[in-house]
Amino acid sequence: MCVMIKIGIAGIGFMGWIHYLAYQRVPGVRIVALCEQNRKRLAGDWRDIQGNFGPRGEVVDVSQMRRYEVLDELFADPGVDLVDICLPPSAHADAAVGALQHGKHVFCEKPMALTVSDCQRMVKAAERADRQILIGHVLPMFPEYAHARKLIASGKYGALRGGHFKRVISDPLWLSDFYNPQGCGGPLLDLHIHDAHFIRFLFGMPTHLISQGRMRGEVVEYCNTMFEFADADLTVSATSGVINQQGRSFTHGFEIHLEKATLLYEMAVLGGESKTLMPVTLLDSRGKVIPAALAEHDAIEPFVAEIKEVVKAVRTSRPSPILGGDLARDAIILAHKQTESVLKRKRVRI
Repeated sequence: MCVMIKIGIAGIGFMGWIHYLAYQRVPGVRIVALCEQNRKRLAGDWRDIQGNFGPRGEVVDVSQMRRYEVLDELFADPGVDLVDICLPPSAHADAAVGALQHGKHVFCEKPMALTVSDCQRMVKAAERADRQILIGHVLPMFPEYAHARKLIASGKYGALRGGHFKRVISDPLWLSDFYNPQGCGGPLLDLHIHDAHFIRFLFGMPTHLISQGRMRGEVVEYCNTMFEFADADLTVSATSGVINQQGRSFTHGFEIHLEKATLLYEMAVLGGESKTLMPVTLLDSRGKVIPAALAEHDAIEPFVAEIKEVVKAVRTSRPSPILGGDLARDAIILAHKQTESVLKRKRVRI
């Protein structure tokens, strides 16, 4: 029988709520502690929590959980095995390093941190502590992206030849610090980071890139990027950022090229309604158009799969090939290199 992994959540906001819901569906884990400065939430009243997907917050029974207002007290709790960090991005690095120095495994929401140096500090702290650092890049767990991963890994349609990845939102007017490089970090670090991570996962680390885009203050508002690899035949690009037309609040998708097939997908939220513009569809080399048969899922299920991956990594003491800190750090490197390319208006080395 597996030993129970005991979780302490640092930060009860929208992602803390979503993680809480996901933990309820994962066997072998239990939330034993919380850290939150909002005393109303620390007492279990989470009804004011609402995000852009999933259910609203509820009143939660926290009577069996140890509750802290100070992070160091959570980190020092001997009954916590893993600290789940759901704090603002600017706080990720210090919190992760603190938890690791106390001998805890760390599961941290994306983006890993706002700077490459902070990401590297987190990776090094995990190495020194001989503990896991796992970053919450949930996109590969969404059914459409998980299907792409499995299809590519099967080798049925040959090797990867490239692809295009898209992630665009309307201006998030409710986020006061979205364009603050010391706050949310801007569209590349908060939004495009999903695709930067997925590109790095699928194709390896690019050698160069060139981005063309426009700035808003100190951060890139919108850009198109071409990535170069040691394999010169790989053709990989991405579009991401913010448009100022509020009627389409979100869209994402991909076109992935294999030797013997192309995989397509795109969805969007238009006028508040989610629409699948292109269901996951395979175009094979014989001219067939094959729709994917994906199981229905709710908004929490990808996070359940993500946490199961975290549990597997902790139990086996093996870094996750999807959620590992090195991969998440590389995604941050790519985002900063894209900003550099937009500012310099030229191709840059990675």
